[in-house]
Amino acid sequence: MSATQYQVHGNVAVITLDNPPVNGLGYDLRCGIVAGVDQANADPAVQAIVLIGSARAFSGGADIREFGSPRSIQEPNLLTVIRVVEASVKPTIAAIGGVCMGGGLELTLGCHFRIALPDASIALPEIKLGLLPGAGGTQRMPRIIGVEASLNMILKGDPIPAAQFKDSPLFDEYVEGDLLSGALAFAAKVVAEKRPLRRIRDMKVDYPNHEAFLQFSRNMVKGVAGPFPAPLKCVDAIAAAITKPFDEGMKIEREFFMGLMGTPESRALRHAFQGERAASKIPDVPDDTPTRKIARVGVIGAGTMGGGISMNFLNAGVPVTILEMKQEALDKGIGTIRKNYENSLKKGKLTQEKLDTRMGLLTGTMSYDDLKDCDLIIEAVFEDMGVKEQVFKKLDEIAKPGAILASNTSTLDVNKIASFTKRPQDVVGMHFFSPANVMKLLEVVRGAATAKDVMATVMQIAKKIRKTAVVSGVCDGFIGNRMIEHYGRVAGFLLEEGATPAQVDRALEKWGMAMGPFRMGDLAGNDIGWAIRKRRYVEKPHIKYAKFADRLCEQGRFGQKTGKGWYLYKAGERKAIPDPEVEQMLVDYRKELGITPRKISDAEIVERCIYALVNEGARILEEGIAARASDIDMVYLTGYGFPLFRGGPMLYADQMGLYNVARSMKGFAAASGDDFWAPAPLLAKLAAEGKSFS
Repeated sequence: MSATQYQVHGNVAVITLDNPPVNGLGYDLRCGIVAGVDQANADPAVQAIVLIGSARAFSGGADIREFGSPRSIQEPNLLTVIRVVEASVKPTIAAIGGVCMGGGLELTLGCHFRIALPDASIALPEIKLGLLPGAGGTQRMPRIIGVEASLNMILKGDPIPAAQFKDSPLFDEYVEGDLLSGALAFAAKVVAEKRPLRRIRDMKVDYPNHEAFLQFSRNMVKGVAGPFPAPLKCVDAIAAAITKPFDEGMKIEREFFMGLMGTPESRALRHAFQGERAASKIPDVPDDTPTRKIARVGVIGAGTMGGGISMNFLNAGVPVTILEMKQEALDKGIGTIRKNYENSLKKGKLTQEKLDTRMGLLTGTMSYDDLKDCDLIIEAVFEDMGVKEQVFKKLDEIAKPGAILASNTSTLDVNKIASFTKRPQDVVGMHFFSPANVMKLLEVVRGAATAKDVMATVMQIAKKIRKTAVVSGVCDGFIGNRMIEHYGRVAGFLLEEGATPAQVDRALEKWGMAMGPFRMGDLAGNDIGWAIRKRRYVEKPHIKYAKFADRLCEQGRFGQKTGKGWYLYKAGERKAIPDPEVEQMLVDYRKELGITPRKISDAEIVERCIYALVNEGARILEEGIAARASDIDMVYLTGYGFPLFRGGPMLYADQMGLYNVARSMKGFAAASGDDFWAPAPLLAKLAAEGKSFS
């Protein structure tokens, strides 16, 4: 199947890239480009060749549908395509509009000339996948725009408008108006003026005293790259462009690229990249499912969560009506939203005009009747089923037909919440994470009766408010909180056995977690976990818990909000200070239980806590609560501070080997007698078959 169109306009051959949605450089497209260039060179009537994409994209780079498959490297691979374009005896002209990124931009660097629309979006984003440009980007870009500009572009990986390159020779001309017409006119000039073919590979890099600049760059990169190896390799590849002949530099670039492809850090980043895209797909909800119009949103509750949720929609230009029961609470909530925007204004992240516009979209009310015109209503009230029942019965009375009714519940049964209405098909869970205006994750909880168009609409609106939406089935705690409960439970047992809160947190944070379980508990409020445990003692008495956390809560040590929790906190500060009183309480507690404390290694702490996530994740996957393992990883990468360079708990387990993970769990089960550590059936099956979650 051809992914290009070939047409001749006068004496100019036009090769149009046609591989929707973003002209990914898949095998068929690569074959089409080579065939088109060969055909044009063999036609005496053709005197110039134009490569052009769609209005949306010249090319977004590699075709993600071929990632990891043999077709991704099958000849003609991208390096071959670029060599063919560069070696053409007739001038090749890249006409760039829309997105031009990664391999797409490297392809244009192989052309003899480049023209662009001023607003075309240019980038070499490979660093975001733990890679470097692998088709000549590190060798050609310094030759055309200079060393410093190239290094900045490659290390940041962010899109840049083509117009910003007007002071460099990257583009030979900017086109105002129709890109194809401009390309044909430019080709006519090239032919008429008999312009010599300009091959970037033949240019020299002139950068005096480059050693000092490169060493400075390496020092800077070491300070910010963390565990990721790609940034330093980018500097080294640029160094090769300065100091080596082109072909040698290309070999070095390719060697670095292939080496990085095999690193766990790059695998993790590529997994996250693909996982985010996969999460937006619901297997039984087609892409063309009609969506409901969301022109106005209602939010019930103006507290921290309700205010944060409201800000997401205000930021996206969607009017919000926010409801509270008391004027004082309403005024406080709206005041907090304004204060948040004013803080952004002071930091230069927001203009006064945008602040005024966003606040102008916000309406406060104390009457449910003012939510009658809302297309989506989200409740953010107290996490209690009785309170939810009152709210949803009221919403069922006043909301217009077709309005989506969403609960921000973090653990409660969405099916039961839906049963409080006569329209369960319109009810869905939208679990935002605090602070809701900052955190990327949105768990979309699909009830048994939730309509497909409701799911499609919520996933669409999630993109609009820049959230990573992950679909969860209904269970206690959904994906994230159901797993984190066992993570915290295991951390509690580690304290009983001899660890301290600071040691557990330190071990996990050193491993890469943004925050250890005890610091996280103090931040969220230890009383929240206490309330959940009290419910568990009644509903699931077979689940074992270390009771020390309850003892802490009985003394009112709820965390940062009370100045004491697992740690001490100074007024107005968030720094966690280890508390000798807690450590003495632990000593006394162990004596009561007759436990002789032992020395626990950091490695054991990490293995037990992370494998607790993995085992529960496997159960969630087996039950169909999550559609795919990468969905679980996206929840943890975007909502729970799991280290990006490890790719999420399920990918981490894959990289450790499920056979090894299952063996460790069996060891924990034998030592603790806790049924939880019996490997989940899916995990045991995959381990026995030598397979992985992915």
